[in-house]
Amino acid sequence: MALLDGKVALVTGAGHGVGRGHALDLAAAGAKVVVNDLGGSTRGEGADRSVAQAVVDRIARNGGEAVANADDVSDFAGARNMVRQAIDTFGRLDILVLNAGILRDKMIFNMDEADWDAVIKVHLKGHFAPARHACEHWRQVSKEIGGPVNASVICTTSSVGLFGNVGQTNYAAAKGGIAMFTIALAQEMERYGVRANCVAPSGTTRLIATIPGVQREVREPDEYEEWDPHNPWNVAPLVVWLASDHSRHVNGQVFMAGGKTVTHIHPWSPHTTVTVPEDRKWDPVELGDALNTEAFASRHPGLGAMLRTLRMGETV
Repeated sequence: MALLDGKVALVTGAGHGVGRGHALDLAAAGAKVVVNDLGGSTRGEGADRSVAQAVVDRIARNGGEAVANADDVSDFAGARNMVRQAIDTFGRLDILVLNAGILRDKMIFNMDEADWDAVIKVHLKGHFAPARHACEHWRQVSKEIGGPVNASVICTTSSVGLFGNVGQTNYAAAKGGIAMFTIALAQEMERYGVRANCVAPSGTTRLIATIPGVQREVREPDEYEEWDPHNPWNVAPLVVWLASDHSRHVNGQVFMAGGKTVTHIHPWSPHTTVTVPEDRKWDPVELGDALNTEAFASRHPGLGAMLRTLRMGETV
């Protein structure tokens, strides 16, 4: 019996790169998959229904079962439609993988309002809208059966959203918001048997190829002839595990994945606390001296290397 036999998954942004890898591995693990992709450019412009269908055709050739959906994840009605398509076609929905995204990189002083709005809309509203409709469905099912539904939501953040990066304030804001969206969603839906976790993927994708200075051939995950650390398909096993019953104890967690490595992240963990020695307000200079001594005396040893990696364009 395959790991996800009997389960139904909806994967957004599944036409290329990381999302395509997710859809292929979820299907290989036995899930029936709704492959969503608007078929737009890396900037979120245009549409092409054949993009999602091509992944469906590949899944079918591999012996799996899937249907295509070309709705816009950031459109409230479109998000409702894709959730309904999964339920109407396959009779249920167990797994929601929210992956769709775009890039419009600019320094903050050059960024147009449209560049900010488009990135925030696709990433943040593109997570909210499908999750909202899926959670409404799962809450209703939980009431009908009188117990938990055992569903899994897997969101997509980025190392940029966790650590920041130059020229990506819009993307960093959206992806950082997604990480905290995941944690709040996990808290809200736990009572209904819905867990939510977040993945920051790594690999050479269409989005990475738009970063100046990145010179690497972009291939779809299933086009690599042998294992490659830059293949975005390397992230999919983590997503399959988070979608499976083997991870029912995992909720509200954030992971980074790429190549051979998976890292568990503790976002916004308390680091250092300083307390004024008497019952009074801090003196600003005194407070600065205390923070400089306790909080800023040492840096996270891996942060410098992480930021250098980001600037090299290794991570989505």
